[in-house]
Amino acid sequence: MDTVRWGIVGTGAIAHGVAGDFQFVPGAELTAVASRTTATAQAFAAKHGIPKAFGSYAEMLHSDDVDVVYIATPHPQHRDVALMAIANGKAVLVEKAFTATLSGARDIVRAARQQGVFAMEAMWTRFLPVVEAAREVVAWGRIGDVVSVQGDLYAYREFQPDHRLFAKELGGGAILDLGVYVVNFAQAFLGNVKSVDCMTRLYPTGVERAASISLAHTGGGLSSLAVGFDGHGPARMVIIGTKGWIEVEPRFHHPSMITIHRNGVLPRIIEAMPIGRGYSHEFAEVTERIREGCTESPTMPLDDTLEVMRVLESCLRQAGISHRDANLALI
Repeated sequence: MDTVRWGIVGTGAIAHGVAGDFQFVPGAELTAVASRTTATAQAFAAKHGIPKAFGSYAEMLHSDDVDVVYIATPHPQHRDVALMAIANGKAVLVEKAFTATLSGARDIVRAARQQGVFAMEAMWTRFLPVVEAAREVVAWGRIGDVVSVQGDLYAYREFQPDHRLFAKELGGGAILDLGVYVVNFAQAFLGNVKSVDCMTRLYPTGVERAASISLAHTGGGLSSLAVGFDGHGPARMVIIGTKGWIEVEPRFHHPSMITIHRNGVLPRIIEAMPIGRGYSHEFAEVTERIREGCTESPTMPLDDTLEVMRVLESCLRQAGISHRDANLALI
């Protein structure tokens, strides 16, 4: 496959944010967008120079003009959109959080593996240049064995009860929107989790305004993580090892710099700006893996997604919150 043809499902803020980055990906072409109305899809297509606009998700998912779909709808809709795409032989890149529930995530993974179709969670942070550099520093043993990950992701938002971020029926709350970043980062460097302790503050709408998450990992490491919409924070992550530590900054989920600290050695700084807005790196990964005939990414494998979803659901359960995957009438 010389050119991988992409389609976007959904026309919200994140879809607008990522659309411009396809131009930086060799072998990728953004050919289509789907929305719930033709007018919205056409407006999005005109703004971003996309050839085809579909007035329903199902229409695009049945189209022969698309090889892979980027799913940018609210969390509860991810499962059904992904399942229809997979049933029609389309690869999927599913925005995080992967789904609203662990069972929904398992449904997607099962279907993709049964159909032999590529699937990945859109955790762009794992593919950014300085995060890849941090993984290499750890792999080389520069900071010894990793024993702890500590960090926060606070992103202040004014409370608006009808906004997606604060609406329970749309999968709102800090855990699925922000917690997915910190838990994913910790899991990437410390592996799977054996115990979860989560404390939360809630909005009147019943979703989390903030969460403090403590994880004990199966390999013996510990993570201390915090997220929230009700404060401003550095969004800084620290990877602590037996011989030193790595600071990931300035905002760890889309960083441009890491600082490596080792006992008795002057700190070393590695800087690397992402290409475009930073989403191009995950798009390049998916494009290349599809061209190679792969069904998963070794950098963001589906088992990691399932583990992260398991931890997030445990956090939600401790807060007394349960979400549901939407049942969409995709025909």
